[in-house]
Amino acid sequence: MDIKSKKFMVVAVITFLILFLMNYIGNDMPDRLERALMTAVAGVVGLTIGMWFVYKNSKDDTHHDFD
Repeated sequence: MDIKSKKFMVVAVITFLILFLMNYIGNDMPDRLERALMTAVAGVVGLTIGMWFVYKNSKDDTHHDFD
């Protein structure tokens, strides 16, 4: 999956919404909006870094023998 594609943007938005709603609804602290936003943004950043790493290594067609 290319990071610049529309599919990735849809997955990132869905990830953001799920993480935000899980943290916003499930938290009754006074700073729940800030915590939910930070968690959702961190989740999307982690998703982006992970997908970038997978996409970068998908072009490497050499066989790595781990034995």
